[in-house]
Amino acid sequence: MTRRTMIAGAAAAGGLAAAPALAAPKAATGAGHPLDTHDALGLAELVRTRQVSPLELLEAAIGRTEALDPRFHFMAQRHYDYGRTAIDNGLPQGPFRGVPWLLKDLNTYIAGLPTGNGSRFFKDYRPGVTSELVRRIEKAGFVVFGKTVVPELGLTGTTENQVTGATRNPWNLAHIAGGSSGGAAVAVASGVIPAAHATDGGGSIRIPASCCGLFGLKPSRGRVPMGPPRTEGWGGLSVHHAVTRSVRDSAAILDVTHGVEPGSRYSAPTPYETFLAQVTKAPGKLRIALMLDAPSRAPIDPECRDAALAAARLCESLGHTVVEAAPKLDVAALGAAGFALIASSVAADMLDRAKATGIPVGPDVLEPITLAFVEMGQHVTGMDYVRANNALQAAALTMAQFMADYDMILSPTLAAPPLELGKINLTPGVDFAAWGARAAAFSPFTQVENMTGQPAMSVPLGMSKAGLPIGVMFVGRYGDEAGLLRLAGQLEQAAPWKDRRPQV
Repeated sequence: MTRRTMIAGAAAAGGLAAAPALAAPKAATGAGHPLDTHDALGLAELVRTRQVSPLELLEAAIGRTEALDPRFHFMAQRHYDYGRTAIDNGLPQGPFRGVPWLLKDLNTYIAGLPTGNGSRFFKDYRPGVTSELVRRIEKAGFVVFGKTVVPELGLTGTTENQVTGATRNPWNLAHIAGGSSGGAAVAVASGVIPAAHATDGGGSIRIPASCCGLFGLKPSRGRVPMGPPRTEGWGGLSVHHAVTRSVRDSAAILDVTHGVEPGSRYSAPTPYETFLAQVTKAPGKLRIALMLDAPSRAPIDPECRDAALAAARLCESLGHTVVEAAPKLDVAALGAAGFALIASSVAADMLDRAKATGIPVGPDVLEPITLAFVEMGQHVTGMDYVRANNALQAAALTMAQFMADYDMILSPTLAAPPLELGKINLTPGVDFAAWGARAAAFSPFTQVENMTGQPAMSVPLGMSKAGLPIGVMFVGRYGDEAGLLRLAGQLEQAAPWKDRRPQV
């Protein structure tokens, strides 16, 4: 049965009429300040036309940070004077000149300034290099004034750690903001800044975007620089980009950050046009595969399923063809592969940190689940690593063959609305297997794209009956961020979300 038939039947039965997925947005809560009324490109235009100064925007963002961080816990590092000095020294004439920016406090460096990685083990760490991504961000005119909170080493889908505590969702303080870019998502959702740096190694852009009602695009592997000192993370699983309010900001940020990095083993195909230009282009008639069941067969909350179904209906109303279909993936092999890559990477990094500091790996510096990763990662052999890499290549081939017949895959972003705090953090009262099962069940859709290298985006089309955001995910072919951005621009016009914000 085609998805068109299934959607029509569900609507006739009344199943979609009650779905919250395309609820009317709430009114904006801002009092007219540019940070409330403009996205990042809009702020840059105000700076260009001298309606506001970079320093005025920076001080406003700092003021909001100090007012809201005690409630939400999203700031890991404060680099206020660094930002002020950048303005005093004169900002580059880039497309984001004067716009305040926050980096994610995970393996993203400014030489001489602290990077904590959400861990007590890195409390005194000051790298000697500046990341290539940071150079490109600053060349574009962004003003960096701090770093956002992450779970320890970015290892879970919630942003809770023993250094800064629990990062809380501005839509409901009892719930998670997602992870590992939860601090970034809270900074944007709460109105501190309109866009922020984020990374994604298993869903860490898309999970918090879904939890906080934002647009979150995970780029293709090799699209955005990862180094130095290393040009890939977690064996190629991890990528950099951003969480944003608007689609055009995400596209324009990708324009100023993408491109070959010196020393990198690979890079994504160079686009023929800017990503920003794609946002206002018609996507054409797309053939979309609707995947409502997770590859792992984890149970899906009815509200998340309904949000995906409503998004399918919206796509059909825009002229696209939606068909129920899903790739056949070896879930067991992929699970083992992801674990081998991540655990061995964590183990190597923590043992290297222990050697550099003279501090032994243990519960005084690492959280229980992180310690379990270190212990098990030391038993991953070279052959295990090769087999993991082979499994990822096989999955990429399977997905490429499947997507020869489809332009995109549509699914829920997550299997449930934002969880309550304390469910999938790294200090649970359960063993590693139970924690892993719980974390995987919450986010069973997002990890595949990290393994295959494909771009994917979480689009804020849904709201739960309890008033929590629900994202819908679209996956594109490798290298085709342009196609995703064209569709995202169309969806943003058809079902606007810019005024749907938490009451902060």
